[in-house]
Amino acid sequence: MLAEINFERARPRDPKKRILFVATQSEAGGAQQFLLHLLSRLPKDRYDIHAAAGREGGSFLYSSLNTLSIPCYRVDSLRRDISPFQDISAVLELRKLIKKIEPETLFLLSSKAGFIGALAAKLIGRKMSPKVIYRIGGWTFNDPWPRWKKNLWISLERLSAKWKDVIIVNNLRGLEQARALKIKPRQTLNLIYNGIDPYRLELLPKDDAVREILRAAGIDMSKSTPKIIGTIANFYPAKGLEYLIRSARLIKDANVIFCIIGEGRERPRLESLIRESGLEDKVFLIGRRDRAARFLSAFDIYVLPSVKEGFPWSVLEAMSAKLPIVATGVGAIPEMIDDAINGYIVPPKNPGQIADKINLFLSNDSLAREMGIRAHQKALFSFTLDKMVDRIESLL
Repeated sequence: MLAEINFERARPRDPKKRILFVATQSEAGGAQQFLLHLLSRLPKDRYDIHAAAGREGGSFLYSSLNTLSIPCYRVDSLRRDISPFQDISAVLELRKLIKKIEPETLFLLSSKAGFIGALAAKLIGRKMSPKVIYRIGGWTFNDPWPRWKKNLWISLERLSAKWKDVIIVNNLRGLEQARALKIKPRQTLNLIYNGIDPYRLELLPKDDAVREILRAAGIDMSKSTPKIIGTIANFYPAKGLEYLIRSARLIKDANVIFCIIGEGRERPRLESLIRESGLEDKVFLIGRRDRAARFLSAFDIYVLPSVKEGFPWSVLEAMSAKLPIVATGVGAIPEMIDDAINGYIVPPKNPGQIADKINLFLSNDSLAREMGIRAHQKALFSFTLDKMVDRIESLL
C-alpha cells in the first residue's frame, strides 16, 4: 500500500509500539532485504509498523510491504546522491511524516536516510522527537569515492551521530571504524549480524532455474548445458563487477559462462567492457529478477567481487543454497567465510585471484560440493534470523 504524505493527524495511539522505518531507496538492496527479513518476524500484536522510502529503485520495497499489509509512504525528495535542494525538501517531507505518524521509534536504514531522517527528527524538538535507531549496512565512506567525498561522509556521519540514540553496524570492521572515527551516538553502538532462515530460502528446481537463466542470456538450450558462474548485485561501482568480468577472460573452459543478475546505472559501462573484452558469448547481464535468490540453484559457483560491503545478503543466501563461494575480503566477508574451509577469500580488484579460485572449483567437483555444505552449516548455526530479530527487538 503506497500512501501519500498528508497533514492529517495520526489515529489515537494504541498499546502497540509504533515504529517508522525509513530507507533511502525502494530497490532490492541490502537495507531493504534486512527490513523485510526483520518484519517477517516482528509480532504484529506488539508493533504498529509503518515504512517510508525514496522513489528511486523501482517498486520492489513498496510491493513487498504491500504483501505484508504494511503501509509505506513515498518520500519524493529522498535521493541516494547528495543534492542540497532535494535534501532540504526530503528533511521537510520526513518531518511532516514523523509528526503525522507520531512513532515512538524512528528506524533509519542506510547512509542518506540516516542523515536526513535524524535531522528531521531533531527539528521536531526533543520533547516530541522519537527514539532514533540507525542501522548502517556498510559505511558509505568505504565506497570507491574521491577522497573529498569520503571525508564529507565521515563528517556527516560524525555530526549526525549526535542526533541518534542507537547505531547498529553489521560487521566488525564497521564497528572498529566507528570507534576510531568517533562516530558516537547518544546511547549505544551495536554490532548485530544479519540473519537468515536457510530453510525458508525458496529455490527453483535446478533445471528450471538453469532454463530460465539460459533463456534470459539468449543461449541455445538444445546444446550442452554450460557451468554457470553467477552473482546477484545492483550495478554500482562498490560491487566491483568489472573485476568479475575481467576474470572471465582467464577462464579457459569453453563450457563456462558468467551470469550477473541485477540492474543499475553501471550497465552501459559494464556492457562496453564486455564488448571491448570480446566476452559477448561468455558474460551475460541478466537484468533484475523477481525474488532473485530463487535462481541461485542455477549457479555452480557464486562470486562476490565487491570492493566495499557491509554484510552481504547475497552471500548469506548463497551459503544457505550450499554453493561454493569466491568473495573479496571486504566488510563482513572474513567473518562469514573461513578461507579455504567454507569458501575462498580473495583481495578486491584482483581478477587473476578470482579466476584462480574459480578454476580450483571447476577442476574439483568434490571440493566445491564440500565447501558448499560447510558454508550452509555456518549460515545455519552462526547467522540465524531469530538471533538477529531478538537483538533488534531488545533495542526497540
